[in-house]
Amino acid sequence: MDIQRWYTHAAVRRAIADLADPQPILETAIAVQQVPAPTFDERRRGDLVCARMRDLGLRDVEHDLIGNVYGCRPGRSGQPSLLISAHLDTVFPIETDLRIRHEGERVYGPGLGDNSTGVASLLHLAAAFQKHSLPNQGDVWFVANVCEEGLGDLRGIRAAVDRLRDKVGAVIVLEGCDFGTLHHQAIGVRRYRIAASAPGGHSWGNYGNPSAIHALVRLAARISELSVPRSPRTTYNIGVIEGGTSVNTIAQQASLLLDMRSVSAPALDDLVAQVDRLVRAAAAEHADVQISVTTVGNRPSGSIPREHPLVQAAVNAYQSVGATISFQQSSTDANIPLSQGIPAICVGITDGGNAHRRDEFIIPENLGRGVQALLLLAMSACG
Repeated sequence: MDIQRWYTHAAVRRAIADLADPQPILETAIAVQQVPAPTFDERRRGDLVCARMRDLGLRDVEHDLIGNVYGCRPGRSGQPSLLISAHLDTVFPIETDLRIRHEGERVYGPGLGDNSTGVASLLHLAAAFQKHSLPNQGDVWFVANVCEEGLGDLRGIRAAVDRLRDKVGAVIVLEGCDFGTLHHQAIGVRRYRIAASAPGGHSWGNYGNPSAIHALVRLAARISELSVPRSPRTTYNIGVIEGGTSVNTIAQQASLLLDMRSVSAPALDDLVAQVDRLVRAAAAEHADVQISVTTVGNRPSGSIPREHPLVQAAVNAYQSVGATISFQQSSTDANIPLSQGIPAICVGITDGGNAHRRDEFIIPENLGRGVQALLLLAMSACG
C-alpha cells in the first residue's frame, strides 16, 4: 500500500487540495449533529445521510432493515471491496439540547466529535471520490451504521459485515476525534444485566422480608472487590444500579449493569467466570430471592499486527499530513471485522475532548488534514 504513489497522482492531489479547508467539513458535522440520533433511534440522521449519498451520485444507496445506510462507488476490477464506516448514534437522549457553541479554537456540542465528525468525514471522502473520479479498483462501500454506542452492542456493523462479507477485503472505521490515533487491536467486552427479585413489602410492617436492593448491593460489593490483572489489562465497572419503589418500601425488583473488558480473551473469560461464581453464590443465599443474569453486550476481540500493510498505510497517511501517531487498544466498530479475520483499523479525524459529555468539543484545525489522511489511506486500501 504505497502512499507516495497516491500523493503524486494528479486526481488525488486535486482531491487533497479540495479537502484542505476544514470549514465545509465542520459545517457538515454540525448539520449531522443537529439531528438527534440516540442508539436505537437513528432513522432521522440516517435519512439525512441517505439523501446526501444520493446527491453525490453513489450507487445502491439504501437503508437496511435495522437502519444502516449504504452507498457504493463501483470499482474498476474484481478485487475485494473496501468498507468505510462511521456510526450514526450518540449516547444522548432525544431531548438533549444540541445547540452549538464556539469558544476560541473549540466548537462545543453534544455528539459533535462522537460521531458527527466521523459521519461528516465519511460524506466528504465519498464526495472526493465522486468529484475527482478517483481510480478505485475494488468497490468502495460507504456505510453509516447504527448501534455502536452503549447497549447497541455493535449491531449495525455486525449487519454491514454480514451483508458484505463475501466482497470485503478491508475495513476502515471512522471516529471523529483523536487525530493520528490508530486502533488495530480490539479489546473484548462483555456486559451483564444482573437482576434481583424478592417478596418486598412495607419497610415497617414487613420488616425482615428480603429486599431485592439489599441482595443486589451485597453482590455488587463482592464484585467490586474482585482482583483483575494489570497485564493483560482487564477492567470492570458497575455503571448503573436501579430499582425499588420508594424510601419506605422493601424493594421487589432491582438491577445493575456490569461492563467487563480485557485485551486478552482468556483474561476476560476468567473475569466473567469469577462474576458467574459470585452470582451463583448470591442466588443460593436466600430461597426467596431470585437473581438472574442476561448478557446485554458481547464485543469480541481481535487484532492485526502493527506490521500489517493496512496499519502501515494508516501510519504513512497520517504522518504525511503531519500527525503524531498514537496506537491505542479500544472497543470500536472495528471489533467485528477484526474478530472475523478481516483486516480493519479505526482512525481518528481531528482533535477534541469530553466525549459522552454535554460539553463535548472538537478543534476543527485538523479536520482537513484528518480527511486528507483518510483519503490517502482509502486510496492505498482500494487503489
